[in-house]
Amino acid sequence: MKQQNLITYSAIELSQLIHERKISCEEVMRAYLEQIALHNHRVNAIISMLPEEQLITLAKEKDQQFHSTSNKGFLYGFPLAPKDLAGTKGIASTMGSPILKNNLNAQDSIAVERMRLSGGILIGKTNVPEFGLGSHTYNTLFGTTLNSYDQTKSAGGSSGGAAVALALQMLPITDGSDFGGSLRNPSGWNNVYGLRPSMGRVPSGNGIEVYYDQLPTDGPMARNITDLAMMLSIHAGHDARYPLSLKESPQIFTQSLEASMQGKKVAWLGDFGGYLPMEEGVLEKSQQSLAYFEAMGCTVEAVTPQFDMQQLWRSWIILRAFVTGGKLMPLYQHKEHRQLLKPEAIWEIEQSISLQASDVFAASVTRTAWTKELQRLLQIYDVLVLPSAQVFAFDATQHWPKTIAGKEMDTYHRWMEVVIGPTLAGLPVLAVPAGFEKQVPFGLQLIGKPQGEFELLQMGYAWERATPFAKEKPALLK
Repeated sequence: MKQQNLITYSAIELSQLIHERKISCEEVMRAYLEQIALHNHRVNAIISMLPEEQLITLAKEKDQQFHSTSNKGFLYGFPLAPKDLAGTKGIASTMGSPILKNNLNAQDSIAVERMRLSGGILIGKTNVPEFGLGSHTYNTLFGTTLNSYDQTKSAGGSSGGAAVALALQMLPITDGSDFGGSLRNPSGWNNVYGLRPSMGRVPSGNGIEVYYDQLPTDGPMARNITDLAMMLSIHAGHDARYPLSLKESPQIFTQSLEASMQGKKVAWLGDFGGYLPMEEGVLEKSQQSLAYFEAMGCTVEAVTPQFDMQQLWRSWIILRAFVTGGKLMPLYQHKEHRQLLKPEAIWEIEQSISLQASDVFAASVTRTAWTKELQRLLQIYDVLVLPSAQVFAFDATQHWPKTIAGKEMDTYHRWMEVVIGPTLAGLPVLAVPAGFEKQVPFGLQLIGKPQGEFELLQMGYAWERATPFAKEKPALLK
């Protein structure tokens, strides 16, 4: 089998071929290393790669161990490059920060631990913005990751490296994470799928604080929905070290996703009744893509939540600073390290310093009220839909959009306000491709019922089959 053909297989097909011994792990590794050599220098998606000779040796060891090991998981022999926010033992875990450029002592995150147990071979990391702050993947340590469809544009972030590596077939499947759209925005801008799971579905975090640090979560990314579901089955599942993690068996996500969408009700939230500024064309093109829901047998209704969205933003600012500032505080307290932090990190930390306990409690009360409003809507509708970003992919040399539709963005992440709702409510969100603007992709976010990932994946599977977007590959692959 020709090596260049191996990279075109879905993860499910690739896994089956490896397990049936129709292809070797070494062949798979060589094929992906060849693809990385062909494209990665153009887009800067994969970083901190191990030496090729070492990776070929690791793949050969997988082949030699195949018949003697009883633990041959779905990812057996897969080349994997975890997101650089995830801890990886033996590979630098930098979080895009020069402070951590030599950090080789990190322990595997839960997601990485589970990917290794499933048989994956870690080849390096995927690039991120410094500490994952901002939805545009650039840092002073590794540089900027460029969009897979247009190398003058942003790849999104913070899972920008993962999305680009997927889109250019440099990896068969990837992991990401999401706090403020970090799975959803890069998926939309690179024509792939990403899932931000329900709170607790995937045990996430560094283990230092396991109760309040629930706004960010790890999650899967893939080129198709069935691969996405399989990766979720690996990432998900209870871990006693994370007492708030869900106990439902992750094996549910290995079941068939075939289901009728006839009669399903879709709520289009749009721009929250004119509240969110949108770049010209985003709202209109997103609305045009809603026709695919109707083709699937769904009904679509425009809905505006009964909520003060400015209060929700205030809640977000406080709770994000509470979590992010707290985690980064030790670096800020170190004088030499503080000088190496980017301004957005310092801003989050200093916001957290000024908070009072009453501020955090009030923000949590707002968050609770918002969650109840979404629960009310989800008793009426099967899924809530929003654009995955308020702008199309912007110039990669720009740090972040300073204005949208004439409205000033007063923080580095205000331009991504469209993503904060499901994060604060702890709901599952599926990012799906929704079309193109000047040959660059954009996407939608599909918000599901509480702990309703399986039903959300079923809708995503129907969406994938009903839409033509996956057929449009990046020009670099043509």
